[in-house]
Amino acid sequence: MDDTGTLTLRPLTARSVVLSTLLGLHPPQLPARALVRVGALFGTAEGTIRVALTRMVAAGDLEQSGGTYRLTDRLLARQARQDESRAPRTRRWDGAWEIAIVTSDRREAAERAALRQAMATLRLAELREGTWMRPANLVHPRPDVAAEQCGWFTGAPEGDPAELAARLWDLGGWARQARLLGAALDDAEEPADRFTVAAAALRHLLADPVLPARLLPEDWPGAELRRRYDAFERDFRAWLPRYAGG
Repeated sequence: MDDTGTLTLRPLTARSVVLSTLLGLHPPQLPARALVRVGALFGTAEGTIRVALTRMVAAGDLEQSGGTYRLTDRLLARQARQDESRAPRTRRWDGAWEIAIVTSDRREAAERAALRQAMATLRLAELREGTWMRPANLVHPRPDVAAEQCGWFTGAPEGDPAELAARLWDLGGWARQARLLGAALDDAEEPADRFTVAAAALRHLLADPVLPARLLPEDWPGAELRRRYDAFERDFRAWLPRYAGG
């Protein structure tokens, strides 16, 4: 979304086309000829897709067996995060917050980056340097990096928790973008356009804090964006074998 409130979408590269296609499949694998056909939707030449496939295998993103390409374990973990973002596991919220405080004295830059990524996966927000928190309404195992670098506590703010949530997350900005993406999914007619919007919608769902309803603004569009993405995925799974022969 730009400064005027207009939805702007970045074009998909050959690598993005391949990844977005495989990440949406279970199991996440297709023959090269099917991926080439999907690339053609975006005006991407066959040679460009095949070069991307070769580079992705070399980078450890894909494994090749015969003429079929599948996601590696690292990308399977990403797929699991995306799947979870569409159907996050929640529990009844009793007002408690989970709080993580960095306890490691010295950390390399790579360790700090790994922790930040882990906290994003856990949907925790940073109150201040080294202090992360969120309402304790999600069911999620903690990655080792988060358990090793932080002490974990349960507590509750003395003030209005909705005000704290509004400080920690840009709820209004997320909601505006979600509504634009949902409308764009409805309006897009060409498969390539729908595919591009859906990829952006899925990335956006990863940033949904999934807060308890009483901490959210009215008419929160999270569930509606998930519904619209699910409708796209059903259509995509039915369309892909007919179009790509995968």
